[in-house]
Amino acid sequence: MSGIRKVMTNFRLAVVQLHVTQLKSQNLSRAQKLVKEAAGQGAKIVVLPECFNSPYRTGYFAKYAEKIPGESTQVLSEVAAECGIYLVGGSIPEEDGGKLFNTCPVFGPDGKLLLKHRKIHLFDIDVPGKIRFQESETLSPGSSLSVFETPYCKVGVGICYDIRFAELAQIYAKKGCQLLVYPGAFNMTTGPAHWELLQRARAVDNQVYVATASPARDESANYVAWGHSSVVNPWGEVITKAQSEESVVYADIGLQYLSDVREQIPITKQKRNDIYEVKVVNEG
Repeated sequence: MSGIRKVMTNFRLAVVQLHVTQLKSQNLSRAQKLVKEAAGQGAKIVVLPECFNSPYRTGYFAKYAEKIPGESTQVLSEVAAECGIYLVGGSIPEEDGGKLFNTCPVFGPDGKLLLKHRKIHLFDIDVPGKIRFQESETLSPGSSLSVFETPYCKVGVGICYDIRFAELAQIYAKKGCQLLVYPGAFNMTTGPAHWELLQRARAVDNQVYVATASPARDESANYVAWGHSSVVNPWGEVITKAQSEESVVYADIGLQYLSDVREQIPITKQKRNDIYEVKVVNEG
């Protein structure tokens, strides 16, 4: 029994930092290759970046949008089944009922779609002289929480800007998630300022592992991603991090370590629920 317990509480996570081009077929082929590479290195859960099948720009979303199931999700389903892994499919522009969404599909080891997380918080920002981006010009927001079960742990899903909203992570932790995954594409303004800071904050706040997957940096793109895909442990330490180029990074997740951290600093038990509480109003 102890041997089974050890296997089930320790697993390898892989984060794919993909170089995204304007050729969807090339993006899908490259993603498939790198997912297989990650599985070959023992990864049980693999995470792709936000907008892994298309350039990240409002003008491209309609052009690259697909229904789910569709071309991109078929590729993800097949590679998840072939490798026997849980695959967090970054995100793709999704068309449904005349609306567009930024959607993360998740597949199980049998290739079945477990869930699709539609980005809840749309990226509408304006930093004078640096960057203006308005996802709401073309996208609609999602309205559902997204959690999936694995033999290792329960996983909560967000997309990029969702990480800035601490309440979402708190709710996921309250629901028993020990790993939060955020495919994201922070830029050259917000990336160096907040990318790692937010990941470490969500990890420490909730004593969970946090994984983020960014596209690789392409200086010639209209929207230049920061890169630096990472995994942070419940102590707030960055345990693996990519640089700016295309790569796959790995983290061996230890849930006993997570349990130890929670015992040493028992914030969950110490919360003053008699004074304050974060709760779900609409599960979607």
